[in-house]
Amino acid sequence: GRAGAMERWSGRVALVTGASVGIGAAVARALVQHGMKVVGCARSVDKIEKLAAECQSAGYPGTLIPYKCDLSNEEEILSMFSAIKTLHQGVDVCINNAGLARPEPLLSGRTEGWRTMIDVNVMAVSICTREAYQSMKERNIDDGHIININSMNGHSVVPQSVVHFYSATKYAVTALTEGLRQELREARTHIRATCISPGLVETGFAFKLHDNDPERAAATYESIRCLKAEDMANAVIYVLSAPPHVQIGDIQMRPTEQIS
Repeated sequence: GRAGAMERWSGRVALVTGASVGIGAAVARALVQHGMKVVGCARSVDKIEKLAAECQSAGYPGTLIPYKCDLSNEEEILSMFSAIKTLHQGVDVCINNAGLARPEPLLSGRTEGWRTMIDVNVMAVSICTREAYQSMKERNIDDGHIININSMNGHSVVPQSVVHFYSATKYAVTALTEGLRQELREARTHIRATCISPGLVETGFAFKLHDNDPERAAATYESIRCLKAEDMANAVIYVLSAPPHVQIGDIQMRPTEQIS
């Protein structure tokens, strides 16, 4: 079963970006439950420290290691990977979860909002992927896994101007994940690449997007019964549980009631 399939990851190291809230926190918890050493990073680690304490008192077999890192800063990412190498040998599973949307339309948006989305949603994903691969390669790890948390917005453009640039960054993630799969195969490795593309997930995401309009954010999640962060964590476990010859390319998942 799935629990048995997750046994080979027990004691191994996973990096989860954006682990303080939402999908990242749920994924970090699930991996700790399956016995992994999880380095959870975010700009503020107090929530990750709280989650680590919860995991410990729940008696989960793995451990959660909080790490402070601003993913829009390459130096901080590189020093995080360096610390992981020193303390835990390296990264076997990399979950590029951190991502954000700013309400900046194409005709009137502010450059800084676009740049923030590029830095976190595209550049940080690419830097973490490269560093995770190099970490696997130098230790001859041939069964690692890189999972990008994508979005249904990475597969279709919806008529909502506030998410058009965000959508462009997620289309980039779609291309990056497939390009990665090809390069990993060309390098004759059995390291796998997957993305998971959810529709509406009930997290703090919309509150960041509509940060000056909390009522609109709340309405986003109240209109239908949304996916939960735990549903995403289950998808990650499913992907990691697949036998080594099976590479799941993309899981597209929506709330059953979602329209687009």
